[in-house]
Amino acid sequence: MAAIHPFRALRPPADKVGEVAAVPYDVVNTEEARALAEGKPSSFLHVSRPEIDLPAGTDLYSDEVYARAAENFLQLIRDCPLEIEAEPGLYLYRLVMGGHEQTGVAACVSVDEYDRGLIRKHEKTRPDKENDRTRHVLELRAQTGPVFLTYRPDRRIDALVAGASASSEPLYDFTADDGVRHTVWRVAVPEQLARCFEEVPLLYIADGHHRAASASRARAALREQNENHTGDEEYNRFLAVIFPADQMQILPYNRVVKDLNGLSPEDFLDAVRGRFDVTTDANPRGPGKSGHWHMYLGGRWYGLTLKKAGGDNGGTRNNGGSGDDDPVASLDVSVLQDNLLEPLLGIRDVRTDKRIDFVGGIRGTEELVRHVDSGAAAVAFALHRTSIDDLLRVSDAEGIMPPKSTWFEPKLRDGILIHTI
Repeated sequence: MAAIHPFRALRPPADKVGEVAAVPYDVVNTEEARALAEGKPSSFLHVSRPEIDLPAGTDLYSDEVYARAAENFLQLIRDCPLEIEAEPGLYLYRLVMGGHEQTGVAACVSVDEYDRGLIRKHEKTRPDKENDRTRHVLELRAQTGPVFLTYRPDRRIDALVAGASASSEPLYDFTADDGVRHTVWRVAVPEQLARCFEEVPLLYIADGHHRAASASRARAALREQNENHTGDEEYNRFLAVIFPADQMQILPYNRVVKDLNGLSPEDFLDAVRGRFDVTTDANPRGPGKSGHWHMYLGGRWYGLTLKKAGGDNGGTRNNGGSGDDDPVASLDVSVLQDNLLEPLLGIRDVRTDKRIDFVGGIRGTEELVRHVDSGAAAVAFALHRTSIDDLLRVSDAEGIMPPKSTWFEPKLRDGILIHTI
């Protein structure tokens, strides 16, 4: 069962939260982070991406980067100032982007439950990124950005969340520069909400696999150092915001490929026609349902659907993840990989192949056109979004999704609620 734990949040004052709150560290590169933080000394990017305050070209994993993170964190605590709650609490965190709204519970969850698989994952983590966030947590003795969790909806929790948010004034209510509104409440009576979560059988990582893995590794290191370890220490838990699955919004994660693997555009298109039924003048906004892909090549959009099994193409049919199908193999991202990216373009491992890049759906299909028309890529693929049901099904099967299968939007911000360990 999934236990949630109140925590003493370290947080900015209400009149400074908009200046402090920053996009997650892993959705921007160094140059983007530097541009976002320019002229904003209180931006949490100075803590989460401290290399922006060091000379260009600094090794991202050097000692001086982590030292600067700790220095910037202490300076922000002192100058903002960040203040820690007198008593542990639970919080509600609402995100509004356009017409979409979702409200989750901000709490700490158990590292033990993560290690035992009660907090399910669907993604492999990279050792270099794990090492980075583990060291960041240990240097700061804090988890500065939450893991994005989900669960199958529970009407009792929905009712408690709705009641708690309606009955009190928010701690924070601000609109970030990307237009997303962030509202946070402290739950006045957290015990009933915590009891309801005890009956939730499983939690699922939506976003933040490296943060969760790093919390586990940091706990192992601190436990080793603590001769009087009891299991009740704050490092045995990690910060999360937990949303019901029916409120989650997943956008497509599209692909661009730098070259056509030695083929001319005409030969490549002929090879695609050998495996897919191809139409011309496809909707430039992307496919409207699963089992369809749109391809941008030579200034034109094409619609693709996989030929039926048993034809002359040797393809693997996507049945939308229903029935007894392999929940990973039936994903649109997997079908594209298995039937086009690998056999036709020679991309065997998207984790390591430098010829492929990924474009989050928030950037729109216009970004795919820009890549190809500029010559940065030879071909682009627009996919239908992976569904939250797909994610839960893969996680329940203890499967691993292909990299860049899901783009969750809107995103939580770092630096609003911090868990010190």
